[in-house]
Amino acid sequence: MRPASPKRYAVYSIGASILTLALKFGAWGMTGSVGLLSDATESLVNLTAGVLALTAITIALRPADADHAYGHGKAEYFSSGIEGVLIIVAAFAIGYAAIDRFFSPQDLRHLGPGLLLALASSVINFLVARIMLRAADRFDSITLEADAKHLLTDVWTSVGLVAGLAVIIVMPQWKILDPIIAVIMAVNIVFTGVGLLKRSVGGLMDDSLPEEELKLIANAIHSYAGTESSFHGLRTRKSGPKRFIDFHLLVPGSMTVHDSHELCELIEELIHSKLPRAEVTIHVEPLESDTSYDGKDVGGACAASLGGECAMMSPPLTDKSGE
Repeated sequence: MRPASPKRYAVYSIGASILTLALKFGAWGMTGSVGLLSDATESLVNLTAGVLALTAITIALRPADADHAYGHGKAEYFSSGIEGVLIIVAAFAIGYAAIDRFFSPQDLRHLGPGLLLALASSVINFLVARIMLRAADRFDSITLEADAKHLLTDVWTSVGLVAGLAVIIVMPQWKILDPIIAVIMAVNIVFTGVGLLKRSVGGLMDDSLPEEELKLIANAIHSYAGTESSFHGLRTRKSGPKRFIDFHLLVPGSMTVHDSHELCELIEELIHSKLPRAEVTIHVEPLESDTSYDGKDVGGACAASLGGECAMMSPPLTDKSGE
């Protein structure tokens, strides 16, 4: 059976956005609530983000070529970054509409049926977001994760909006709640957009893998290389679902090329078992050579920073031959 593609889940997001867009604009047209208008505006952003996500995932799935030797995975960060900007723009538009309503409060009409439409759209978004989050974990896709979390943000803001506007049904004189809720929603949406922008910039700037993943890599190295063989220059980054890992491994100079190659193969296999979709590059250096201790020049993490011995400065002072 052919495995599902992450593109399928981006299509789910687009379909959900179109359906909820119709429901929410219908709710706004029915009630005249600026809060529901802000909710509908966010769904318009959801639709745009869904289209961007589908485009980015399609590009990211392309194999590496002569011009992109590391693949096209970073296209996902452009998508999530643009989505973050769109979310922030939508938030300012919502805030502007809310402030205008403060100075020109209006009576709301047909609020009950309008809120039912808003709740129906929330149920749709919640179900699709849960499906997408599972897919994001399966494919390790920041684009699907960002889109799913955006949909979930839409769900919680919609539920809060409905709860607040329900008060107006009982106490119509509290119609000032409508723009107040819209402002609160706008602020919440800004935080979502800023969070997405930060993660996208981190990906584009080649942030290293999380600390827990670095420790997994260090443990994999020590599992086969032991404590006598150290490492430094551990450099990592993530591009879409792929992890790129490279480091310098110091081994006894008496080790043959064949044996050092076999050692590297074992380490790579263990890293792959812990971190799928990882591409590992290992540079082997002799423990006894002064030029091997170039950690400061190479940069990255070393064994000491991850719980082991660090060989960055100079070769061992003790004579390991026993003489």
